Amino acid sequence: MDIIKVIKNTAFIAVLGLVVFAWSGCGGLSEAQMEQLNSLRDEVSSLESEANSLKDERSNLEKEIADKNAKLQECEKDKQETRANLMKLPNPTGM
Repeated sequence: MDIIKVIKNTAFIAVLGLVVFAWSGCGGLSEAQMEQLNSLRDEVSSLESEANSLKDERSNLEKEIADKNAKLQECEKDKQETRANLMKLPNPTGM
């Protein structure tokens, strides 16, 4: 969630910066302003890419957890069946 907030904030700042630069001065954007804008765009793109990568990783981890939980439930079921079958066996006398 924090990465999403960072991306949203960075995108908002980039858009706000673009609007401010566009409205300031009649001559348009200076070269330094264009470099700064391009830098912000690159940063936003990088952060979005990182966020997507982390979302994919989270999805894979959640799937792994779900698979392991399913295996644990299956093992618990097998354990209960084994205990029930052991209880059905005749108790050896004399030991």
